[in-house]
Amino acid sequence: MTASLDSLRHELRQLGRVVVAFSGGADSALLAKVAHDTLGRAQVLCATALSPSLATAEADDCRAIAHEWDLRWVGVPTDEMHDPSYVANGADRCARCKTALMTALGPLAEAESARVVLGVNVSDLGDHRPGQAAAAAAGASFPLVQAGFTKDDIRQWSRRLGLRTWDKPAAACLASRLPYGTPVTLGRLEAVEAAEAALRGLGFGQLRVRHHGPVARLEFEAGVLGAVLARRREVVAAVRSAGFRFVALDLEGFSSGSMNRMLVSDGSPVEGPTGGTEESA
Repeated sequence: MTASLDSLRHELRQLGRVVVAFSGGADSALLAKVAHDTLGRAQVLCATALSPSLATAEADDCRAIAHEWDLRWVGVPTDEMHDPSYVANGADRCARCKTALMTALGPLAEAESARVVLGVNVSDLGDHRPGQAAAAAAGASFPLVQAGFTKDDIRQWSRRLGLRTWDKPAAACLASRLPYGTPVTLGRLEAVEAAEAALRGLGFGQLRVRHHGPVARLEFEAGVLGAVLARRREVVAAVRSAGFRFVALDLEGFSSGSMNRMLVSDGSPVEGPTGGTEESA
């Protein structure tokens, strides 16, 4: 580990009172727990954005973690699905989502006399991530970045602190499974959620189901590709049960942000082979 827990505590003490954007993943979980232990329960509110792009299992786990760790927690509905620019799913979709998040969390922060903090870390600073800029412009702070925490630091410190989230697979929002230019709809989000849940039910962990119309492109970690092929019939049945007609296995394996390969250098989308465009996470 290269980052210091004392540095993170220092950054949090500088803020005094915080509203943690709490997704239940390893990053926001460590931030919430350290904030809670450093500042005290009354000074930390953990808020989970409840929207169709958050899998039900993830929302349930946020509630469970908050109960287990005695965190002050609240679920906050967000309205990004009412934003035509978000639904259109352009290259700025993440910015539209973070704008909706900050709009929802702003009143909470004002009532708490607190700063909104996100679990962004140093490892997140590359790639195409317009949501970070939108959150920062709306006044959010990134204590993990300021304290020099990488993703590896987060997992190692979480393990040392005994947090069950230390090895939790990354779970980006469901909308990130859709190619840029493919409108975000409840039906598509539900299909992705159902397919991924069915695959996890087979015992697979880190994975993505990329939505390409009737085709589901599956990304698994390279080390389990053999197991996926060995259980080919079960995998196909699981994905088809979510409504997909065709099931394709990506031989490159899982890669966070893989859809960003279809962006040109200025961040705008490139037309893909299906007439759509592709995105991240």
